Amino acid sequence: MLNIGVLISGGGTNLQAIIDATLSGEIKGNVKVVISNKEDAYGLKRARKSNINAIYETNESNIINILKENKIDLIVLAGYLKIINSNFVNEFKNKIINIHPSLIPSFCGQGYYGEKVHQAVIDYGSKITGATVHFVDEGADTGPIIMQDVVRVRENDTAKSLAKRVLKIEHEILIRSVSLYCEKKLNVQDRRVFINE
Repeated sequence: MLNIGVLISGGGTNLQAIIDATLSGEIKGNVKVVISNKEDAYGLKRARKSNINAIYETNESNIINILKENKIDLIVLAGYLKIINSNFVNEFKNKIINIHPSLIPSFCGQGYYGEKVHQAVIDYGSKITGATVHFVDEGADTGPIIMQDVVRVRENDTAKSLAKRVLKIEHEILIRSVSLYCEKKLNVQDRRVFINE
């Protein structure tokens, strides 16, 4: 069983999906620590309800130390609204994954988060959008893609209605990606991620 650390900034719905999947056995891992850069993040309450160590911390060196102390094998950025620095990335190379609410490389990078992403999709007139799980590298949303899924954009969509449908597939592909990682079925070669089923 791998030890999972989850970094959040908000409500933690993706965190909850991961916790539920570890409890059901779908993910063969254990969420050992949840860290938020926002003191009032509801995700910290979710963690405490599940008896998971929940920590508010903004200093990146301290976060790295906490993850090392907890012997974390996989770090999941689940709505963590802060770009992590290269020291952090190098410390945990190919051990950090992120979920993003669009089909990377579209509508991603600096400034694209939350409902801003979905509003940008609607404003652009895109017919499809989706979600992406990827490994984290030094850039913003530029790491190797693990998994993607698609959602159709409806003519009457608002950022809120679109976000709701995208969130559903976010949960699905994030759980699947974490599960594959924990079962050591992901193989990274340059920019490509191969799934060894």
